[in-house]
Amino acid sequence: MSARTVHRLPVHTGHAGWDAILPPAPPRAVLRGDQSCDVAIIGAGFAGLSAARKLRQIAPDAKVIVLDAGRVAEGGAGRNSGFMIDLPHELTSSDYAGAGEARDKVLTRLNRFAIDWAAAAVQDYAIPKGYFQRAGKINAAASDVGMRANSSYAAHLAALGEPHEMLDAKAMREITGSAYYKGGLFTPGTAMLQPAGYIRGLADGLDRDGVTILERSPVLRFEAVAAGWRLQGQDGSVTAAKVILANNGHLESFGFKQGRLMHIMLNACMTEEIPADALRALGGHDTWGATPADPMGATVRRISTAQGGNRIVIRQGGYYRPDMQTSAADLARVTRKMREKFEARFPALTGVRFEYAWSGHLCLSKNAVSVMRALEPGLFSACVQNGLGTARGTLTGIAAAELACGQTSQITDFFLAEAEPARLPPHPFDSVGANLYLRWKEWQARQE
Repeated sequence: MSARTVHRLPVHTGHAGWDAILPPAPPRAVLRGDQSCDVAIIGAGFAGLSAARKLRQIAPDAKVIVLDAGRVAEGGAGRNSGFMIDLPHELTSSDYAGAGEARDKVLTRLNRFAIDWAAAAVQDYAIPKGYFQRAGKINAAASDVGMRANSSYAAHLAALGEPHEMLDAKAMREITGSAYYKGGLFTPGTAMLQPAGYIRGLADGLDRDGVTILERSPVLRFEAVAAGWRLQGQDGSVTAAKVILANNGHLESFGFKQGRLMHIMLNACMTEEIPADALRALGGHDTWGATPADPMGATVRRISTAQGGNRIVIRQGGYYRPDMQTSAADLARVTRKMREKFEARFPALTGVRFEYAWSGHLCLSKNAVSVMRALEPGLFSACVQNGLGTARGTLTGIAAAELACGQTSQITDFFLAEAEPARLPPHPFDSVGANLYLRWKEWQARQE
């Protein structure tokens, strides 16, 4: 195979607040000179670092190198909302229910495996407990439409035999301090992460385990060679017997699954440290997380000192961008909308400013499948997380490591049985159609 050029590198807009509120991390080495290893992993997020940890478990003597285009936890892994969800959470559904009870039961079992696996990493690597909490989450409803969606999802959970609790407006106010919500649906199995803290802790543990993690080391070209694969960077190269692509939507940037991946940008804002008197006036619990009853609504989290400060995070504003980038104007426009939503929920906090605003990238497929498989001999993918990067990324990373070592499991069996990502309409019809659909769905969920 002739050398292939990587035609797009990650571009991030705004400083990810989750990383910014942590103490500065010392920089890691940059790729320089020619190196070799048994397995090279491209991407130091949930999928890539989970793959590295699984490789250490399967083949402790294997030499593993992880390359990331940026710094650990400053990219996609530090730009999500930190919900590691165990239950069906289909973002294209009106109420998160999946494609059927049988598939949802399998997914729930696998998601819980991922959560348990992450909990073991927290224990093994002495990651601060505040960065991983089995606290559950709420589907928050602010409208009659949202209440109906919660009722529909509750019925689905009952059919699955899953525990859940319906909350009324009074209970929601006691938890959130906000009178905005009409009700909620609490499910106990979600783990709430400080995503940047968890990823940093995972990387630090892998450092101690002998995994080499190289930051600011984008792969610019790659080719098959006699020894396996050669990855060329700016100032050096890595020759690896096997390679795992753990770069989510940038799988397409490496020339795979083009015309089949949907790139959605979401945006988030994080407040400054909320003053003590304002916290007392607000009331509510000091940590909680609420996804919207309608998937197109606003996700809200309150965090405390265990996660990096007493702050509120709000996320919304999805739009389709095939180039996987958000402009400063995009982010400013959506930040204004999030400010309105924040003040509607927390009128007592109108004087509390947003300290950080950022954009993050979701990669979805039209038929909600991931790409975890061998792409070519010795080249594996742990990509396309469908907006569920914490749990799904962990699972695809584990599975890709197993495949690279010639092993299979219930996780590999699940992903290998999935279809190819469905083809999208040609550009620009994909962008026009997707953005019109997203605007319509967002309008429908405007109260949420």
